[in-house]
Amino acid sequence: MEKMINLKINGMDVSVPAGSTILEAARQVGIEIPTLCFMKEMNEIGACRICVVEVNEGRGFRIVASCVYPVTEGMEVKTNSVAVQQSRKMTLELLLSTHDRKCLSCVRSGNCEFQKLCNDYGIEVEDKFDGDKPVYEIDYSAPHMYRDNNKCILCRRCVAACAAQHVGVIGANDRGIDTNIACGFNKPLAEVGCVSCGQCIVNCPTGAIAEKDDTDKVFEAINDPEKIVVVQTAPAVRAALGEEFGMPIGTGVEGKMVAALRRLGFDKVFDTDVAADLTIMEEGTEFIDRVKNGGKLPMITSCSPGWIKFCEMYHPNMIENLSSCKSPQQMFGAVLKTYYAEKNGIDPKNIVSVSVMPCTAKKFEIGRDDQSAAGVADVDISITTRELARMIKRARIEFTKLPDEQFDSPLGEATGAGVIFGATGGVMEAALRTVAEVLEGKTIENVDYHAVRGTNAIKEATVNVAGMDVNICVVSGLDAVHEVLTAVENGEKNYHFIEVMCCPGGCVNGGGQPIQPTSVRQTVDIKALRAAALYSYDAGNTLRKSHESPVIKALYDEYFEKPGSHKAHKILHTSYVNRSKDVIK
Repeated sequence: MEKMINLKINGMDVSVPAGSTILEAARQVGIEIPTLCFMKEMNEIGACRICVVEVNEGRGFRIVASCVYPVTEGMEVKTNSVAVQQSRKMTLELLLSTHDRKCLSCVRSGNCEFQKLCNDYGIEVEDKFDGDKPVYEIDYSAPHMYRDNNKCILCRRCVAACAAQHVGVIGANDRGIDTNIACGFNKPLAEVGCVSCGQCIVNCPTGAIAEKDDTDKVFEAINDPEKIVVVQTAPAVRAALGEEFGMPIGTGVEGKMVAALRRLGFDKVFDTDVAADLTIMEEGTEFIDRVKNGGKLPMITSCSPGWIKFCEMYHPNMIENLSSCKSPQQMFGAVLKTYYAEKNGIDPKNIVSVSVMPCTAKKFEIGRDDQSAAGVADVDISITTRELARMIKRARIEFTKLPDEQFDSPLGEATGAGVIFGATGGVMEAALRTVAEVLEGKTIENVDYHAVRGTNAIKEATVNVAGMDVNICVVSGLDAVHEVLTAVENGEKNYHFIEVMCCPGGCVNGGGQPIQPTSVRQTVDIKALRAAALYSYDAGNTLRKSHESPVIKALYDEYFEKPGSHKAHKILHTSYVNRSKDVIK
């Protein structure tokens, strides 16, 4: 039986399991003690001192950090005494004394944990603590984001997030007043082993780190009468966009999203899920070919650009295991500027291909080599879910009041298999639905592969397909990816097919998704709620297998001939490079 600890918090009796912290115990009575640096199981360092409380364990009251201080029998806790509030207020004033206060133009204004605390505690803007104020040059070197240390409060949450992704290219440099978060040897971010995942962004409490905003480029294109501006939206976007407009986490907003994009002025609003279906056809065919003809196994999915970059940098010996398929984003852009352009008599150079993605690494991906099927970039501009929300707000579109509208035909008609790509396990499940039918030559009624669902970092299963036991693995989050790949390289694991997603939980938890405060991230399983929205779309779709899609059938009948054809390889597949030299050893 679990041992319970009894204590008092603000005079109320509380009983919690032994080993609980004061922060956790306070939540039992509906008190959310403020934090800045704390992230459960990632950044439990008690450094920022915002979470302080007064504690009496029989020796009088003293101030401690509640996020790391364990409860003890008979403990008395005050979470909002005068001494506690004064301590928190002074800490905030000290942090603000070296903080760039351009809040009106900051990308996080209104969604900044530091700003909210300063407001809650009535912190004045003028300098109370005069002194040296370091000034830092903003690092714009990376294609996907920038780092502004002038807004950094040294909470180290970004450092912890980067380390949790097994990348760890940022950390605390220098000491004292000169302490700053930077790369090793103060190198620009573009010159180190950053994989562009953006997990540092969604974990930062301020505007010190943010994606590069390309919304002005999109508005400019929309207003250019010479351009045909086409937008595609990734599956995970519809499961999170509503959060930016006050809707509950996990609310599916596909119809309103389409309506908003139309009102922004896009000429066509299409669904990346169509390209996800196309990916399954190409990837499934590639897997079957490798199995039948002794190809390189395990085959590993190639949908996640952050994972691809990680593989190229940290596991280059596994590059041959990667599927040669472009990601759905890039496949869609390739189809748009070849098949769609030819069918509609449009010069590909006059099409501006815009993608809305849950991912910051997509900004890097659009600039990769071998991503220009029509001689021009497959995708011209990639924006995040957050950037789309900014565009909608800037255009004064009342999102929650919009009607539900449908994607444009034909490149907006996808199957349920395409939409679950946004959740970890979704690519594997979609592939199994098609590969199983193709190899067995018969209709399979049960298309729900529950063994690969859920938000666990690593999921393994053996699935019998056409009399063959296929060992599969689904993994998300790069620390877990490294664990799996190391086991494969050492001969400890024998898989046939591995699905990899860079971000923990998959694209629903991507670095470009709406930012939730730490208090929410620690008490709510955000990725599970967003994934549930995608599985709901899948369950409600009359078509749940990629190879049954009329759009996919038409693409092959009219253009690509068959999956894996020479033409399909030329347009829908890509290549990779060894980037290990970019990693500081």
